[in-house]
Amino acid sequence: MDKLSVALVFGGRSTEHEISKLSTESIIQKVDRSKYDISLIKIELSSDWWLLKGDDLHNLNDAQKIHVEKSGAKGVIIDADGNKIKSIDVFFPVLHGIYGEDGTIQGLFRMLDVAFVGCDVLASAACMDKDFTKRILRDANIQVAPYLVAKAGQIPSFEEASKELGETLFLKPANMGSSVGVYKVNNKADYEARMNEGLGLDKKVLIEQEIIGRELECAVLGNEMPKASLPGEIVMNSDFYDFESKYVDDEASSTVIPADIPSEKTEELRDTAIAAYKALECEGLARVDFFMTRDGELMINEINTLPGFTKISMYPKMWEASGIAYAELLDILIELAIERQLKQDQLKIFAKSLG
Repeated sequence: MDKLSVALVFGGRSTEHEISKLSTESIIQKVDRSKYDISLIKIELSSDWWLLKGDDLHNLNDAQKIHVEKSGAKGVIIDADGNKIKSIDVFFPVLHGIYGEDGTIQGLFRMLDVAFVGCDVLASAACMDKDFTKRILRDANIQVAPYLVAKAGQIPSFEEASKELGETLFLKPANMGSSVGVYKVNNKADYEARMNEGLGLDKKVLIEQEIIGRELECAVLGNEMPKASLPGEIVMNSDFYDFESKYVDDEASSTVIPADIPSEKTEELRDTAIAAYKALECEGLARVDFFMTRDGELMINEINTLPGFTKISMYPKMWEASGIAYAELLDILIELAIERQLKQDQLKIFAKSLG
């Protein structure tokens, strides 16, 4: 049986470029090479695309500058001289943050009409924008943390924001990931300084109410019939779960998987994660992040459509605790990508038959 040709696309132009490399390194170590012919495509911060020769993600000495086209049902990697290098059955974007999980590269794959892992354009864009995520979830009667939105020329004062949300506030760029640009503030001077920083990263900044409670996460997997993992918990030893806590300071936080919460609360959380996933029309995968208040109330913090796949990332670890090993998880994600593309092709055939 021929191997499926799978291209891992990593790097990208976001502030999470280096995290993407860590995720890709973990996938390379775990993916079943007896099933897949793996190609590594690196997107540099300059936007250049390179096909790597080996598994060294940092070595561009033997790499070829490329672009991607379509031939038949497959994507085709083309070199700088216009020569076809190889065909690809499935593209697997291992890209975090803007230009990776915000619908942009998904739009490229959709235009090429090729199979790709993860959410489609709309869900990716909606989940990337924390403001729109919350709007859609509220419309679906799913609780989210209270918040305001700041834009250039439309910035609530610290007094206005604290009157509505409380004196301790969290400022978050609407379209960033890995807690980049997220700050906890409780006075006017810090509020104004951090707001200026946030609006230097994004055109919108969320001002969120501080939620006192526990931080829980749930992994969701599937297309039309998604399933939810056992939840995990982030236990903080620092002020809050910022970039340093996630990737730099090993002592700042720890994880508990599965989370030590009552069984009925576990099922409520899993059901809510699936409801949110469906409301936002996610496919493939997503990680749904929750707060649980002291009185047991659940509210969604955010949804990540291309969560980390590093050796310490919550998404694969939650599935491992739920009975799906890392390599099997990769198999399922690739199968879901192919399944969706087959259905997409059927829709087009039907449309052509009408014309």
